[in-house]
This record gives sequence, C-alpha cells and structure tokens, in this order.
Amino acid sequence: MSGSQGLRATAPALALLTLVASWSWAQEQTPAENPNAADWKAAGDAMLHGPQNVELKDQARIEVPAGYGFVPRKEAAALMDTLGNTTDERFLGLIFPTESDAEWFVSIDYEPAGYVKDDDAREWDADELLANLKEGTEQGNERRTQMGVPPIEVTRWIEAPAYDASNHRLVWSVEARDKGGQDPNPGVNYNTYVLGREGYISLNLVTSVAEVEAHKPAAHQLLGAVSFHEGKRYSDFNASTDKVAAYGLAALVGGIAAKKLGLLAAAAAFFVKFAKLIVVGVFAAAGAIAKHFRGRSDPQAS
Repeated sequence: MSGSQGLRATAPALALLTLVASWSWAQEQTPAENPNAADWKAAGDAMLHGPQNVELKDQARIEVPAGYGFVPRKEAAALMDTLGNTTDERFLGLIFPTESDAEWFVSIDYEPAGYVKDDDAREWDADELLANLKEGTEQGNERRTQMGVPPIEVTRWIEAPAYDASNHRLVWSVEARDKGGQDPNPGVNYNTYVLGREGYISLNLVTSVAEVEAHKPAAHQLLGAVSFHEGKRYSDFNASTDKVAAYGLAALVGGIAAKKLGLLAAAAAFFVKFAKLIVVGVFAAAGAIAKHFRGRSDPQAS
C-alpha cells in the first residue's frame, strides 16, 4: 500500500469525531438552516439496531449485539462527504453504543490485501514494532501540519500486539499525545483485526486513555461478532490460486498501521481535547449523542 493510500484510508477518521460532536446539533436543524441536515437524519433513520446480523460485503457478517447500532456504508459515507472527507470501497460503516453513556465509536473497513501471512507473529519484537510506529507517526507529522492538524507522538503501548492464531485475530493499541504539549487525557485507537482468505476486516474503536479500559470489552465483543463466510475464511486459503498479501501481519502494527494511526490518533486527540469546548459553544458532545441513540434504540420509537 502506498503512502497516499494509507492517508486516504484514514481520512474518514477526522470526520468521525466531528460526527460524534455534531450529531444532535445537526438533528435539530431544518434543511433551510443546514443543507446537509437530511444526511444526518438519514444516518439516524438507517441505523440498524442490534441484535441482528449485518453483511460486510461478500466477505463476512457481524452479529451486532443488543445495545449497539450500525450505520450502513451509504449513509455513513454521506456523512463523511458532508464533513469534507472521502471514503472508498474499503469503508463499511460505523458502530455506536445505543444503550449506555459510553463515548466511543468504531469504524469498520475491509482491506482486500490478499492472504496475510501470520508467520512473523511467532517472533515479532514488541519494542521494535513500537519504534516503527513512532517513526511512522513522526514522518506523518509533516502531512498533518499541512492539513492544520497538530503533530503527535506515540509514547507507549496501551496494549502490546497480541495475535490469536486459532481465530486469526489481532489486537493492539498505543497512546498518542500532542507532541510537546500538555495532554492529560490523550486519544486512543483500540485496533482489532480479523484475517480472511482474501484480506482482512478492521474494527477501530476510538476513545481516550481514561476510558479505554472500560471500553475494551466492547471492542472485543464486536471483534468476536465478526465471522467470515464459508469459502472466505483464513483456513480456506489455496496456495495454488490465491493472492498473497505483499506484507505480513507485523505490517498491520508497523509501517502500514503507522500511517493509519496518525490521523486516527490525531482525530481522537482533537475530540478529547475540544469536546468540552464544543458542548459549551455550539454543539452537543458525545454524551448527548448517546442519549439521542438511546432514544432511538426502539426502531418504532418516534
């Protein structure tokens, strides 16, 4: 994957945070006041409330549990466009909590990279992977500065990379702070992946350092709710016919992930840092969003 592809894949993350901070405000506006109000309403109306199965392209499904809501790709992508961000065929949708005060969201993507070999998971060095993330994030700071996004730095593992070879699932998370600034509660991406025969599905939960431990169970619940279809599973790989990815499992934590982490972490840091100012000024923050979704948890509710 090229650098530009990596950056393009992460562009929706910036919009996600704006979405969380802006939802209630947009819902209250009329089309005359906000030409994009219809997009916000459409996303809320289209939300699929658990428990129910949601298809993820022709590859897999996720059993959305009770207490969660899935915004399908079409409506979620319209929100991304409304906020000036582009999506592509890899973007699958958004998940929010609907029955709690938890302030997080998950973006779901499918990367058709091919069969990702997991051999390197047996001997990878967590310190080396962390160094790769730090280097990649530092390299991305020039681009973030050009975009008007504050530079960040990776400081430590929130959770060192852990690979479940029996279920072909990867989990990892790092702390990313404003570079050289005061950032007592930095944003966190809790990254989870499920490998398949032709690529992998990623579920990235965006939260904060203060809340990540409380939100980890939700991330693992959603990760466990994803299953590839028969014929698309990792175990269905055919070495004589199938495409093998140009990189191994460690690249999902190192080089490729570093590009993805940069914008996601910057977005999370933006939300955590400015949410309180936003709620005082113009918008309703994530707590109001959660209340809005809880009010809609019954699809028949008005």
